[in-house]
Amino acid sequence: MTQVTFSDFISQETKRNLIAFYARLRAQERLIYIPDFMGMGPAWIATNYDDAMTILRDPRLTKDKLKVAPQDEQARMFRSMINVDPPDHSRLRGLVSKVFTPRMIEQLRPRIQQITDELLDKVQPLGKMDLVTDFAYPLPITVISEMLGIPAADRPQFRTWTQRALTASVTSQDIQAIIEAFLNYIVALLNEKRTHPGDDLTSSLVQVEENGEKLSENELISMIFLLIVAGHETTVNLISNGTLALLQHPDQLQRLQQDPALITSAVEELLRYTGPVSISDERWATEDIAMYGKIIHKGDIVYASLIAANTDPQQFPDPEALDITRKEHDHLAFGKGIHYCLGAPLARLESQIAFGTLLRRLPNLRLAIDPDQLTWTINPQLRGLTSLPVTF
Repeated sequence: MTQVTFSDFISQETKRNLIAFYARLRAQERLIYIPDFMGMGPAWIATNYDDAMTILRDPRLTKDKLKVAPQDEQARMFRSMINVDPPDHSRLRGLVSKVFTPRMIEQLRPRIQQITDELLDKVQPLGKMDLVTDFAYPLPITVISEMLGIPAADRPQFRTWTQRALTASVTSQDIQAIIEAFLNYIVALLNEKRTHPGDDLTSSLVQVEENGEKLSENELISMIFLLIVAGHETTVNLISNGTLALLQHPDQLQRLQQDPALITSAVEELLRYTGPVSISDERWATEDIAMYGKIIHKGDIVYASLIAANTDPQQFPDPEALDITRKEHDHLAFGKGIHYCLGAPLARLESQIAFGTLLRRLPNLRLAIDPDQLTWTINPQLRGLTSLPVTF
């Protein structure tokens, strides 16, 4: 059995060479065992495409931790669609899915384009920027904040909260304090929307009713928390990771600049090649499961490596090559099954506009430092740069 520890997943060397790291794991084991992952206990990680698909759809693997750990207070506190099973999942997802349809998201195109242009207007005269701080972060946080009706003055705080909460090295006490501050903000926001409802998603969720049922206070808080974090953090990483990948593959960058119509397939390839989520969120075995001569015990955590699946040579020819004209787009960057990412249409639209506008307006974009000097966030499940200095 391959000996791999949690620290292997968060090292800078791994983050810089993530495809190679998972290729080594895939070559040795279909299912990697880690005795303790993130301090949460024994975990298993699937390293190929077919197994990842199985894990993302297996009903024996629950998203609801309370089914295996009924006394877990944090699991009891956070009850959003991302960490419950049907029928609760179906009900919660149904309440917000109407807002995230491709048609509804497409109506945001003019506003997303406007935000993108305004961000580039600020930095273009300077000839340089930190692409993460000045572009990749403010674009999606502005979009999701406007959708939720969050005042502009409050938005910078979310970056601090989410970055610290998603960092594996912070102590549990630190995480508790951050989450408490975050949740207190959401409670105040909900109270404000009850008193002064507006034309925004938060006001709609407060008032929404489906088949006679409304969201409970706990469900409302969990849902807004999820939408804020998931609504920007992964897109920040996709825009910055994708820009770095294009800069490191100048032939693909030039091809996209010469043929902007390739933007749709380019974004799909960047999702596959350098997706923002390395490992799926956790699922718990509700019973002992035999797989490849191993036993996943009841209560064990099971993950699918999305990066490993998306670079599996059995599924994608020449998977370690970036090819923006690639025809095989059945990647798992947004997951699969009933928990497929609800925000996928929004992430795609934001990224298409971001990359297209960036390369059109800044045709001489280039890295300002050696790639080896770049640092990555240490969260094992997300792959994101702490900064990306560029000149143009």
